[in-house]
Amino acid sequence: MYLDYWHLKEKPFQNTTDPRFLCLSEQHEEAFTRLKYVVDQYQACALLTGIFGSGKTLLAQALIDVLPRDQYTTAYIFNPQLGNVELLREIVYQLGIHHQVPDQKTDILHRLFEMLTDAYSEGRHTVIIVDEAHLIEEKSIFEELRLLLNYQKRDRFLLTLVLVGQPELREKIVHLKPFDQRISMRFHLKGLRLEETKTYILHRLKVAGREEPVFEEETFQMIYESTGGLPRRINQVCDLALLTAFGTNQPTVSAQTIREVVTDAQNV
Repeated sequence: MYLDYWHLKEKPFQNTTDPRFLCLSEQHEEAFTRLKYVVDQYQACALLTGIFGSGKTLLAQALIDVLPRDQYTTAYIFNPQLGNVELLREIVYQLGIHHQVPDQKTDILHRLFEMLTDAYSEGRHTVIIVDEAHLIEEKSIFEELRLLLNYQKRDRFLLTLVLVGQPELREKIVHLKPFDQRISMRFHLKGLRLEETKTYILHRLKVAGREEPVFEEETFQMIYESTGGLPRRINQVCDLALLTAFGTNQPTVSAQTIREVVTDAQNV
């Protein structure tokens, strides 16, 4: 609706997982580096947490994107609210068996082991990412995931498991001692700082095709304070601000526009 008005090629503040829009703040870069290290070193398990909208899923997707297809096989589970057998079947499906996935648990586990060892013999490592893992309620599901880490050779694990979720995931894992002891990397994402918030906004505008100033300087502080530096909230405020300023034919996004947008959002 407002793309031509702001000279944009696409919407810059969509809450999607497009890695082109990934802006690595200091903490996001550290989290990404640690995740990549765990995978590259064939370690067992990593835990990435952060509050809603902090950029966890985008980092997980970016990790998959940088892994060479000839060196890694990946499975991405975005809805872990499944039973034990259903979860295992979904993992096998994601790893490439799209037809005749076994129904019996023992058969699934045998097939999974075959897939892992085949990948190993072909020089590929398997990475399984479980997003929204905080939604898992049954301890038996966590135990099923932990047991996957028993698939290993003498020199390394046959798979790396990456758990991604909101802060309560940390508490769940802490109370599962056998699982907790398998985690080799933990990282918790927080909101961006003020300068990082500004950099984030400008980066997304640039990717979308606009380098000239759109947001007036004083708006960055207001956006930061109203969103807590959380990328998802920043996107929501900035998208509505561009729409509002467009609707009133403003040349830039002013502090008054941000004030209106934030007030409207709080009254919803």
